[in-house]
Amino acid sequence: MSLAGADVLARRLDELLAARSEANRAFFEAEADALARCCHRMAERFARGGRLVALGRSPIARSDVRHVAVEFVHPVIVGKRALPAIGLAAEGGDLASQVDVVAEADDIAIAYGIDADPSGETLEALERARSLGCMTIAFAPVEADWTFVPPDDDPFVAQELVETLYHVLWELVHVFFEHRGLLSGREAGPVHDTGASSFLYPFLSEGEHDLEAVVDDVRRSALLKAAEVGALREQTLTEGRDALLAAAGALRDRLDGGGRLLAFGNGGSATDAMDLVADFRAAPQGWPARRAIDLTEDPAIITAIANDIGVEEIFQRQVIAYGRAGDVAVALSTSGNSLDIIEALAEARERDLVTIALVGYDGGRVAAEGLADHVIVTRSQHIPRIQEAQASAYHVLRELTELVGPV
Repeated sequence: MSLAGADVLARRLDELLAARSEANRAFFEAEADALARCCHRMAERFARGGRLVALGRSPIARSDVRHVAVEFVHPVIVGKRALPAIGLAAEGGDLASQVDVVAEADDIAIAYGIDADPSGETLEALERARSLGCMTIAFAPVEADWTFVPPDDDPFVAQELVETLYHVLWELVHVFFEHRGLLSGREAGPVHDTGASSFLYPFLSEGEHDLEAVVDDVRRSALLKAAEVGALREQTLTEGRDALLAAAGALRDRLDGGGRLLAFGNGGSATDAMDLVADFRAAPQGWPARRAIDLTEDPAIITAIANDIGVEEIFQRQVIAYGRAGDVAVALSTSGNSLDIIEALAEARERDLVTIALVGYDGGRVAAEGLADHVIVTRSQHIPRIQEAQASAYHVLRELTELVGPV
């Protein structure tokens, strides 16, 4: 890549960051109050035994369906309780039919990709859930109890805003559990159960009677979280600029030479791998389809390896099966220390794959030991914010891969 070409790409990266910063600020300033009130209504549903039912048909929507479900079922922040959630995606058949056999009246239905589903199946499923008595949440201008519509000029930016929003819903719904008297159908206890959340939310000691005060505190907390990811996104894309540009050049070179992208991660990072692969196979911007394989996709393979050999080998064995010289391995990890990630990166290097890693905290072992050729570090210990900034990083990487041209 020429110096002039690198300068053009660097300017484009700056433009992409600036657009995200402004969209993040405007979206959450507009939606923070509704978001806080939605958290309250969600808490009432969960308190009555309801579940979160996530819906999505497209491959990209499926990644959000899986992501929100795993965040609610398997909380990654100390002090947050597990909440029941289930994801319904296209592999299960018609979405409306799945809703009929899964959804119940006290559930919360949240739908992704309505505006990217020309079949209308996702909207039909959401409407079916509403007819059953579910509370409904949508990210498109449709009839639902709660709609949060991000700017739609860049589908990647819109998806990133939605991810932050559903992470914040998950984080802040817990606040209302500590104010039992504010939940319809549930009596206040004689004392507050502040639990491990108290150091984060000092307003938990307030009275049970002032819903508006709690809503306002939750609203302000949502704005703080949005500002936090904005700053973290800037750190990731600015500090990681050279790594992203170099990774894009190497990725384009390998793809043009017939190579493939292999993506993998654990938990929420597994859903990011799903999203990354969907973006390369069928980008919503209409870019050329690129060869990509999601190593998190097949539960039979993953559970067989984990059961018979060990969880540390679940991606390494697949790199052996699928990886060839000329391919690219992309690892996503919030810690940079997961053994299955480290084993897979080592195997990829042995097989002459280019290795790219998006990692959180201080980069962990992956960064400290130089276990990948290109490492982009998101410097935070807060897992939802790490994942949100990493989504921006791999979306930018996807666009730069198309812009960089052959190396």
